[in-house]
Amino acid sequence: MAARELWSPEAIDTDVPSVARMYDFFLGGSDNYESDRAACAQLLEQVPSTMTLAVNNRHFLRRVVRVLAQEYGIRQFIDHGSGLPTQDNVHQVAQAVDPEAAVVYVDNDPIVLAHGRALLDENERTTVIQADMRDTDGIFGHEETRRLIDFDQPVAALFVSVLHCIPDEDDPAALVRDVARRLVPGSFLVVCQLVSDRPEIRKFVTDFMAEATGGHWGRVREEHELAGFLEGVDGLSILDPGLVEVSTWRADNDLAPVQQTDEWVEWGGVARLG
Repeated sequence: MAARELWSPEAIDTDVPSVARMYDFFLGGSDNYESDRAACAQLLEQVPSTMTLAVNNRHFLRRVVRVLAQEYGIRQFIDHGSGLPTQDNVHQVAQAVDPEAAVVYVDNDPIVLAHGRALLDENERTTVIQADMRDTDGIFGHEETRRLIDFDQPVAALFVSVLHCIPDEDDPAALVRDVARRLVPGSFLVVCQLVSDRPEIRKFVTDFMAEATGGHWGRVREEHELAGFLEGVDGLSILDPGLVEVSTWRADNDLAPVQQTDEWVEWGGVARLG
């Protein structure tokens, strides 16, 4: 799909790629700039599976939300680092199960805020707030979050393909634990991030993305590190099939594109607080 040049406020430096807009490009969206497309092209030269990985990650998100809504009765979702709106967003999947399902999207990209609010202008059960996903106090205390989310009831907190954007010094494991401790039993954590067992791939992508995005990046990690993010959370149980390559998590058909190379994968799963 040919990308169009979207509206942008003066405060946004469109010469600096954005993770949200790069992800939009990989999903075939049009809300991206030349800088984003150029960065994606460079990334694909070294990690050619990236576009398929992004598509399969989106399929994972849809399946997770549908399973949580249909099988576990979850009606409240907080989507950290939600990115730009695309097809079958969290609210569309959840509200297909129950129109009263509530969704809070969180992103620090002002273009996400503008596009999201335009899309959701007439949906009273959904909102987009501009915040850093590391600011749990600000997110949970935001007036829009308090309007939609009843924290006395179970909530699904989503960290889908965003934890690799958080550098080690900001302690993504502590962020996951902090969110978990604020949620009642019966709530869920959904976590996945980019991992690789090849040191040269981890170093290349980490260095490339950090430079391309002006430091708005963390690190490509290893599988065991994501498992470590969930350690220390009391009463946590990981749903079957555990932490896996996300295209295999409760796959409901064989229509998802097959990742032809495995230089890196999206690794994650769903955990229940009890």
